[in-house]
Amino acid sequence: MTSTATASGAVRSTIPARLDRLAWSPFHTRLVLALGVAWVLDGLEITIASSVGAVLGQADTLAMSATAVGAVATVYLVGQVFGALFFGRLADRLGRRNLFMVTLAVYLGGSGLTALTLGHGTGAVVYLLLTRFVAGAGIGGEYAAINSAIDEMIPAPYRGRIDIGVNGTYWAGAILGTLGALFFLHALPPALGWRLGFLLGPVLAVVVLYVRRNLPESPRWLLMHGRAAEAERVIALVEAQSHQSGRALRPVDDSDAIEIRPVRGGYRTLLRVLFVDHWRRSVLGASLMITQSFLYNAIFFTYVLVLTRFYGVSADNAPLYLIGFALGNLLGPLTIGRLFDTVGRKPMISGTYILSGVLLAVTAYLFDQGVLTAATQTIAWCVIFFFASAGASAAYLTVSEIFPLEVRAQAIAVFFAIAQCFGAIGPVLYGHLIGAGTNPSRLFVGYLIGGAVMVVGGIVEIVLGVRAERRPLESVALPLSALTGKAPRRAGDIATGFSS
Repeated sequence: MTSTATASGAVRSTIPARLDRLAWSPFHTRLVLALGVAWVLDGLEITIASSVGAVLGQADTLAMSATAVGAVATVYLVGQVFGALFFGRLADRLGRRNLFMVTLAVYLGGSGLTALTLGHGTGAVVYLLLTRFVAGAGIGGEYAAINSAIDEMIPAPYRGRIDIGVNGTYWAGAILGTLGALFFLHALPPALGWRLGFLLGPVLAVVVLYVRRNLPESPRWLLMHGRAAEAERVIALVEAQSHQSGRALRPVDDSDAIEIRPVRGGYRTLLRVLFVDHWRRSVLGASLMITQSFLYNAIFFTYVLVLTRFYGVSADNAPLYLIGFALGNLLGPLTIGRLFDTVGRKPMISGTYILSGVLLAVTAYLFDQGVLTAATQTIAWCVIFFFASAGASAAYLTVSEIFPLEVRAQAIAVFFAIAQCFGAIGPVLYGHLIGAGTNPSRLFVGYLIGGAVMVVGGIVEIVLGVRAERRPLESVALPLSALTGKAPRRAGDIATGFSS
């Protein structure tokens, strides 16, 4: 074993270094496929809910008012915030694996129960809203538990591209949701179609729940919570799979070890870490999360309104344009995500934020001049969000790797909640600017605001960004349990020093 007790009762271990020196193996592929589906489910859920809104207002379904239909999305987002904060605390306390099993089960139950909404009265509407809250809570909890698990178990050279790619798969879910809604709402009676649409996610969740049951706990989490023997067993199994794949593992020197004495990170510890010890990083994380959330919520939730009111696209055909928009968002993280590991976090995050903001301003001018069509507007948005999507995904990566392991999931939850609260302003503001679709100059100003917000996020990254590419997590953010003054570094790390 490479985890040994010292004379002072602490534990000295090379487990973090052993995790980071691993080459890619089938274990990592299974890990990503099993955990990364959370974002697919979120994209699917939000798209389905948006698509069935008009159907839920019909007399033969639930006869909901426009306000009640809007509340369906709002309650889901509130559930996400609650789930992130509640389950994020538990993920740090009870473990990543325990929580990513629980949160997926919560989502499965909430969304599955949504499809069982019966009746047409107030009771049915209340029941629907409650189930959407539960489903949102499950997905919110997934964000905190899974971002932590992925970052702690993926080798440092791959961490950026994998985390960004996984977050970007939200848009794969949006595409699946759009296609599902088009089929279920057009090929089946509305009263049946909207219910079957909400069952798409739970069907996928059942399969993933089965796959996840064989995933281990994060060895890093086990080590930092005094369970070194369990951590050794997990890392030995992962290394064995690498050997079976024919991949040679370089030796790990004792100088790569970290010495720790486990500590418990409660709410007081979290507040100290976020607002005293690493307040600059908190400003960075909040800035990146708020700016991308504002832009995305503003554009995505009013996308159909722009197409129908300014370009005359029928409500039935609007989802087809959404597929193109989603493809641009999906391709960005999947194609340029690796550059966040090679070129570096600061230049790529700041570059994608600022470039997408500038491109949005240019597109806003063309929109105001009336030279765009529904097709060219969609193409323009595809280009803008090709870069914005990679940057937004990197925001989640940033908040999950720049804080100590003991409070990592809680930190993710806090910034996710903050972003959702500020992001909720976007749809309201842009919906007001769109109005009846008779004054494009009002929306032109709104687009300029959105572009400026993204540029601000990019500037904050330039000033406060952390060079985390290819560095061990313990070097990016020293664990609270660590007894040494600085974390060990591996050969090949390109950043220098411990940036605060």
